[in-house]
Amino acid sequence: MKTEHEIHVGDAAAMTTVPDDSVDLVVTSPPYPMIEMWDDLFADLDPAVGEHLDSGDGDAAYEAMHDALDAVWAELSRVLAPGGVAAVNVGDATRKVDDSFQLFPNHARVTRDLQDRGLRPLPDILWRKPSNRLTKFMGSGMVPPNAYAALEHEYVLIFRNGDPRELEPGADRRYEAAYFWEERNRWFSDLWTDVRGETQDLDHGDLRERSAAFPFELPYRLVNMYSVYGDTVLDPFWGTGTTSLAAMVAGRNSVGYELDAEFTGVFDDRAAEAPALSRRKADERLDAHRRFAREHDGDLGYDAANYDFPVKTRQEEDLQFYAVTDVDRVEADHPGDRFVATHEPYTG
Repeated sequence: MKTEHEIHVGDAAAMTTVPDDSVDLVVTSPPYPMIEMWDDLFADLDPAVGEHLDSGDGDAAYEAMHDALDAVWAELSRVLAPGGVAAVNVGDATRKVDDSFQLFPNHARVTRDLQDRGLRPLPDILWRKPSNRLTKFMGSGMVPPNAYAALEHEYVLIFRNGDPRELEPGADRRYEAAYFWEERNRWFSDLWTDVRGETQDLDHGDLRERSAAFPFELPYRLVNMYSVYGDTVLDPFWGTGTTSLAAMVAGRNSVGYELDAEFTGVFDDRAAEAPALSRRKADERLDAHRRFAREHDGDLGYDAANYDFPVKTRQEEDLQFYAVTDVDRVEADHPGDRFVATHEPYTG
């Protein structure tokens, strides 16, 4: 099996190389409005943002920043196939503007904007992103009533384009892409406490300052939850390519759009990690299931066709992991890069 991974240097507000209805899954994390590290980016997109911030009008800046994102949401709704899913990771912001501290509910605004684009919201997921900063508790210290709760969670907002997707009856690529019963129970909870934020490991200090922490486990899990082998996953806010790496490891195709060409240069090293990472993730999941099978109180009534253990349901019988064996950079016909990954069945 081979998968293709395209990285485009350009504005996702005009994804001219991506045809209508051609993307099966979107996994992305946009720059968060009213988070200070993104102020300059939003001001470049719309100078009014900087003017509002300078004048202390936080509400107007918040609205202008989200308006700047809306062109990307329009493109997302165009390229997402019927039945396709969009998973958008976003955090709210707290900020003091003009001596007034408040919450800016980014998740609520993104939900409204994507609904306005015709996408249907599904139950969202919260994941903990705890901070160890001594200043995380704000307000009146040890006495009531003017302290504020620490903001230590982010949202994965889930949307579907129309009715549930239909695949061809008995599609091998769907049943090979099955997840384990116990993974289903953990992954499809609306509260993830086992995913943590992480610091970007980038050699270039300036890039590190301009990148956001996006833990690999988050897109990897979402790719496995909402797509099958051979699908195409899009990230219109590509950054350092964590979504593309997750898609590669999971045996899916990917497309990414990134404004800053400097970020694309770090993906060669990340792609080189894919063979070892794909085996490590498969081993983790296989070993976890073997432990589950040993400790399960009750009968596991089905045998996995490709592995040496029983499974809980008939839908898991044909489950098959794939490992990346090679990743080759190939010539791209667009500004950016293109990689082809080769995968083979992995037995562990």
